[in-house]
Amino acid sequence: MSGLHLATWMAPHLARVEAALSAHIQAQSPAALGEAMRYAVLDGGKRLRPLLVLATAEAVGAASDSPAALNAACAIEAIHAYSLVHDDMPCMDNDVLRRGKPTVHVQFGEAQALLAGDALQTLAFEMLTPASASVDPLVQAACVGLLARASGYQGMAGGQAIDLASVGKRLSEDQLRQMHRLKTGALLLCSVQMGAACVPGVSPAVQAALSRFGEALGLAFQVVDDVLDVTADSATLGKTAGKDEAADKPTYVALMGLEAAKAYAAQLAETALQSLTDTGLPDSRLAALRALTAMVVQRNN
Repeated sequence: MSGLHLATWMAPHLARVEAALSAHIQAQSPAALGEAMRYAVLDGGKRLRPLLVLATAEAVGAASDSPAALNAACAIEAIHAYSLVHDDMPCMDNDVLRRGKPTVHVQFGEAQALLAGDALQTLAFEMLTPASASVDPLVQAACVGLLARASGYQGMAGGQAIDLASVGKRLSEDQLRQMHRLKTGALLLCSVQMGAACVPGVSPAVQAALSRFGEALGLAFQVVDDVLDVTADSATLGKTAGKDEAADKPTYVALMGLEAAKAYAAQLAETALQSLTDTGLPDSRLAALRALTAMVVQRNN
């Protein structure tokens, strides 16, 4: 895999994730709630978080068809989708475009959007704890704990609270880093940690190096997001461009300038790649994670 072609590696993994998510979310549900959930999660997005789960699991020795890794990949995408549904609502960011189509509350109404997000959140933990004996209960418990902490008040939800409270304020670099470490970085780090948790017995040293990788990649993702908010158009982004500046939100571009923010993203990517080297895992098993790092920094949406 050292000469890995990312698109070739991604295609079967994305197909498995899409099929599993579709199977878990039935359109036939009370009052068409499933339809809103499917609209929120299917046929859109980069699927970066699921891909990180699967790539990390393979890096530490999981089989490419690991049920634990697939469950974790789907679970974190459900959490991510729920967070976008809620973030886009009028009481939060009040956005009308997501993944190139109307946001869920625009399409289905605010109440249905709120319920769809709620249902996706709880579905994530259902997917992590299958009734079958396909996944070791200790692996299930580890993944549930990781995802709960990453998505709760000490993770993503806490970061969103800081974000909403910071509109119109100028944050220091430390404060901005902490906000994004929680709001965006927590789920990306969790993707890596859950992937590693799918294989019992991974050494503490490898887990620590992978966590450093996840932290650096998570921050790099957000810095690039801030850059794209001012350099890309809405059609390319699939969401409203320039909304952070319009809402007077603190960003890395506002804090350090456009060119410095680009340089910082590149620096974080180098830190992430060095952390992968520090794991001591075979280069062939790290190739997908290295390629995903490049994708994060070089993306245009």
